[in-house]
Amino acid sequence: MEEFITSTLQTGFSIAVAAYLLIRMEKRLDELSLAINNLEKGVAKYFGDA
Repeated sequence: MEEFITSTLQTGFSIAVAAYLLIRMEKRLDELSLAINNLEKGVAKYFGDA
């Protein structure tokens, strides 16, 4: 029983850390996508393609 509890706690902690990192990464990816879109618009405007 003790091994089951230890295993469950370790698995739960790993899942919690992975979820936290994925949430943080999603925010960074959204910011990066926005920056890339802004860069694309700026380059198009600079070269007269817009």
